[in-house]
Amino acid sequence: MSSSSRPETGQGLVVLDRDGVINRESAEFIKTADEWLPLPGSLEAIAALTRSGFVVVVATNQSGVGRGFITRTALREINNRMNRDIEQAGGRLAGIFMCLHRPEENCSCRKPRPGLLHQIEARFGCSLRDRPVVGDSARDIEAAHAVGARAILVRTGNGTETEHRFDGDNSVEVYDDLAAVARSLINTGDAR
Repeated sequence: MSSSSRPETGQGLVVLDRDGVINRESAEFIKTADEWLPLPGSLEAIAALTRSGFVVVVATNQSGVGRGFITRTALREINNRMNRDIEQAGGRLAGIFMCLHRPEENCSCRKPRPGLLHQIEARFGCSLRDRPVVGDSARDIEAAHAVGARAILVRTGNGTETEHRFDGDNSVEVYDDLAAVARSLINTGDAR
């Protein structure tokens, strides 16, 4: 399930996980738009990336829908709020790619499998090889590795706990939060 538009040729593409990267993580699932609370600096980070010419998309597992904890309508309202808040901060999402399946459905789109990232590649007509994929969980990093993307871990959400799993792994870049990632990408102009 996705919504997106095609970036102009040559623009850098950045893929973000949602929960724990843009907004607070919840073990109970984010079930309503009121429960969607952006992490400090995340909206401004997306705005800075947008102003710098990066195309920002979200790839997120939302199994709460498949498990019956959240309706598709509620998820649409959450995404609408996220888009509205990002736009009010001066940013823009070019697409939201979601896996709504339960883990036991064994689908190809649920991270750590790379299906969502392949959907992004198909939609935007590019490879994600060496492009930034930002997440807070091992499944985000594993999906990034599966497509040869630049795996970036943030310490927000589950990131601090996840960091220990990849300790000493030079294939994973680690930053405190999305704002730090955005500063690095903008300063180096390196989204590829």
